[in-house]
Amino acid sequence: MFAAGPLKGETVKLVRIDPLTGLLGPVGVAQTKGYQFFAEKYSGTGNPAGVKFEFSTIDNKLSPAESLNALKAAIDQGVRYIIQGNGSSVALALSDAITKHNERNPGKEVMYLNDSAVDPDLTNSKCSYWHFRFDADTSMKMEAMSSFMADQKDIKKIYLLNQNYSHGHQVAKFAKESLARKRPDIQFVGEDLHPLAQTRDFAPYIAKIKASGADTVITGNWGSDLSLLIKAANENGYTGKFFTYYAGVTGTPTALGQNGAGRVYQIAYNHYNMGGQMEKWMNEFNTKYNDDFYTGSTIRIYEMLGAAMAKAKSTDPVKVAAAMEGLRVQSFNGEVEMRKTDHQLQQPLYMSVWQKTDAKSPYSPEKTGMTLAMLKEYPNYISSTPTSCQMKRP
Repeated sequence: MFAAGPLKGETVKLVRIDPLTGLLGPVGVAQTKGYQFFAEKYSGTGNPAGVKFEFSTIDNKLSPAESLNALKAAIDQGVRYIIQGNGSSVALALSDAITKHNERNPGKEVMYLNDSAVDPDLTNSKCSYWHFRFDADTSMKMEAMSSFMADQKDIKKIYLLNQNYSHGHQVAKFAKESLARKRPDIQFVGEDLHPLAQTRDFAPYIAKIKASGADTVITGNWGSDLSLLIKAANENGYTGKFFTYYAGVTGTPTALGQNGAGRVYQIAYNHYNMGGQMEKWMNEFNTKYNDDFYTGSTIRIYEMLGAAMAKAKSTDPVKVAAAMEGLRVQSFNGEVEMRKTDHQLQQPLYMSVWQKTDAKSPYSPEKTGMTLAMLKEYPNYISSTPTSCQMKRP
């Protein structure tokens, strides 16, 4: 708890523009609970500025066009802080629209807080001063994932299966680049892209993976596109490994069930068994909502906003954005830094594997009796990747 902050009594409105309906809706619904839960924790004496956080959502149905309408509606209601994460196609559209809005409307600037969209372009060729990313981007995750895979000598043939939009393309690209550097002997025996959030039966893809002789699949899929892929793998007897970004996300633990033990891996900036304060929060969240909290960037957004507003002594996005550049805060797993050059959060990453719960890894998502147990931590300096961002500052 903090003493009464310099902005005590001020309310900061946050609006998250993300899917709440459709095949990927359950992910957005679960994340909404996380924002509401932590808005209470971090409001008032929960942040050094003393502000109250007021959180609401708009369903964008995963559409960039709907997202731009939602952005306009939020701005018209006086909202200055926009959050989004599910879908880099949406993220790129929002980042561009917010940058243009801020150029045309001095005094009404908006900040964009990205919790999950991981296309590296957002902090490289298409970086914006008003965009801040709290997840680790695809190049960072793949750097850590490929370092782990390079040591797994039984990995010899890989199949790339990804969603057909910017994020999926980048996963495939960085997988090929990083493994060519670290394990040039590995063969890529197949590559597929499928429509985002439209495939209900992945059996034909599993048949192709089996026919290719791949012992390992790399996928950036999330939500239904991962849970239905895993379900098809189980039903059709594919026994290879899956290296994922999002095995811990709504629906996938249930699809995995008792299957996949020791075969399904996740690279991420947190995992289910962080211990300490995070463990207490996750158990409290589970009791309150009968759901699992996994989007740790939610916490980082509140931590960074509170610290930046206290530093700026203001809730004006112009001053808060300037204060957030290069800002360091102590988070649930050590110090994280918002890199000034490109607004990419620098943070540790973790490789975890699906297995039965035990004394060391007790948290069981979706009441499966299973968990993602941490195998290896990659500190900030290993997961960090260079940036080509030429930031245009106001």
